[in-house]
Amino acid sequence: MTHGPLDDDAVESYRTAGAVLTEAVTEARSMVEPGRRQLAVAEWVEDFVRESDAGLAFPVNLSVDAEASHATPARDDETEFGEEMVCLDVGVHVDGYIADAAVTVDHTDTPELVEAAEMALEAAVDEAGPGVKVGVVGQAIEDVIRGYGYTPVLNLSGHGVERYDAHTGPTVPNRGVERSVELAPGQAVAIEPFATDGRGKVGEGTDEEIYEFEQSRSVRDRRARETLEAIEAFDDLPFAARWLDGDRVTMSLRRLKQANAIKGYPVLKEADGALVSQAEHTLLITDDGVEVTTAGIHSFD
Repeated sequence: MTHGPLDDDAVESYRTAGAVLTEAVTEARSMVEPGRRQLAVAEWVEDFVRESDAGLAFPVNLSVDAEASHATPARDDETEFGEEMVCLDVGVHVDGYIADAAVTVDHTDTPELVEAAEMALEAAVDEAGPGVKVGVVGQAIEDVIRGYGYTPVLNLSGHGVERYDAHTGPTVPNRGVERSVELAPGQAVAIEPFATDGRGKVGEGTDEEIYEFEQSRSVRDRRARETLEAIEAFDDLPFAARWLDGDRVTMSLRRLKQANAIKGYPVLKEADGALVSQAEHTLLITDDGVEVTTAGIHSFD
């Protein structure tokens, strides 16, 4: 896709989304502590975003220990944080323009694993810019993480963000690759190193609480039809099952998946069951460098 300069309204929306996200994450990270309910933290962040006249680009992700992505609490979930490593990943949009960022909160006494992801992100941000190949950015990420003695999660990557689309091109790998595209002015890119003390691969688990609209379909079940109408209000962005009201939501979602009206996002887990840390920022690629819209959530900011 060809990109040109972003207009002033788009840039301001990206910046506002980043500011709301930064404030939310700064407050919420202190809430991620043993004994506190996961659902309470997720709902606090989501309520804060909505009360800030912004929208949610996706449900708050609270990925614990070996979980790397797509973990969010279920309705009435009573699960509490323990002595765990927790990745808090938040997406905010203003008029469809998205900020996506993540921090890791460690209660496992493994601070270097968190630091590896953060320092890899710092190196990636320093490397990024117009005309820079994403494979070069990936090499910077890989070098830092391996330098700490850990492994980058090789089958997860950063990505572009466009209006009302939280995952577009270009793909920003977490390792060096020889052939890759160049970053271009006008792009918004989320760079997100993942570090692990395992083999560096994730696979799908069985839990699934996040979904996304695919296409309108004719479904016979009345409750499923009502659920689909509610889903269409989420602007084609990912949503949590707990955001939906009504009886038999789980059954309705199952039927809509079978009809290919929606798709699900199973929780991704490290193949060895090893710990995973994550650090993420959203950047605007400009003519002469980058602008980080989510600055202020990491130790190096």
